[in-house]
Amino acid sequence: MGDVIHYGDAYQKWLKEISVRYSSCRIKAAVSVNRELISFYWSLGKEIVEREAEKRYGNDFYNSLSRDLKKLIPDTKGFASSNLRYMAKFYSLYSTINFPQAVGNLIEDDLFSVPWGHHRLIMDRCGHDTSMAVFFVRKTIENNWSRVVLMNFLDTDLYTRQGKAVSNFESTLPPQQSAFVQEMTKDPYVFNFLTIQKDCKESQLKEALVNNVIKLLMEFGKGFSFVGKEYRIPIEGTDEYVDILFYHLWLHCYVVVEVKVTAFSSRDIGQTATYVAIVDDRVRRKEDNKSIGLIICKSKNNVLARYAVGTTNEPIGISEYELPRFLPSTKEIERELSNIEVLDKAEEEES
Repeated sequence: MGDVIHYGDAYQKWLKEISVRYSSCRIKAAVSVNRELISFYWSLGKEIVEREAEKRYGNDFYNSLSRDLKKLIPDTKGFASSNLRYMAKFYSLYSTINFPQAVGNLIEDDLFSVPWGHHRLIMDRCGHDTSMAVFFVRKTIENNWSRVVLMNFLDTDLYTRQGKAVSNFESTLPPQQSAFVQEMTKDPYVFNFLTIQKDCKESQLKEALVNNVIKLLMEFGKGFSFVGKEYRIPIEGTDEYVDILFYHLWLHCYVVVEVKVTAFSSRDIGQTATYVAIVDDRVRRKEDNKSIGLIICKSKNNVLARYAVGTTNEPIGISEYELPRFLPSTKEIERELSNIEVLDKAEEEES
């Protein structure tokens, strides 16, 4: 059972070449473990694909290659048959990218800097969609996501939500700024970290969001800094209160967030535009850019929302939010934690 299957001299020569390259890889790995290892996985995946190995050697090819490499290179955990399949998929998924040219901020060195466990998650969830996979690789690098955080954004379908708010940014902000501001939005915002009922009051939702401010900032994205909830701004004998006020460190501007537990109404535009103007006049400093408004509501009619943002000169975006469909039980939370532990163990054994 453990004997090497002799597919021919070319196969045996290839096995020896893999062994030599892997030994070389392990030496270099002392300096740059992840980059060198994944570069090796890329090259082996490329050879498997270009040789059409599964077609050439039969259905049992991956099991045979796994067994042969483990025998030839003992004391290694990276050659499980499932991991070899991931290597081939890894190359197939990204081989259409014209390296070393940049693709969105993704270049070959960046691809090899992402941990293998992250890559496996991305491959599992993105299938053959290279654009989606590149998106999550780029976001992982930009935000230094852990595997648990990456899993969350894969589960909440960030790829289809990013930059999708209905807005007037293109007509109210300078060209070099409007695209970046649009990209920072999401629609919907997913507040799956809250344990709150869908029919909650507005004050309850705002309180819950602020009580989970770290997770809230993670959902909003890198660059957001929390300034305050019910942020008070005195106006000649009265007070106005902004639901949630952020400052964006990259855009150098304040972001006025109004939270609505009802469907979007055109009246919400007037209120938010007023608050943006007040923040600009009373809070913004000379070195800050124009403040931005964001209405996050329970639901919206997209046609009405597009008309509504066209009625104001203040930059405003409109998005929906989603709460958990159900509150997880203790057993379900324990099961999810157990799945993460299994994933950690599998990566340790196979990489």
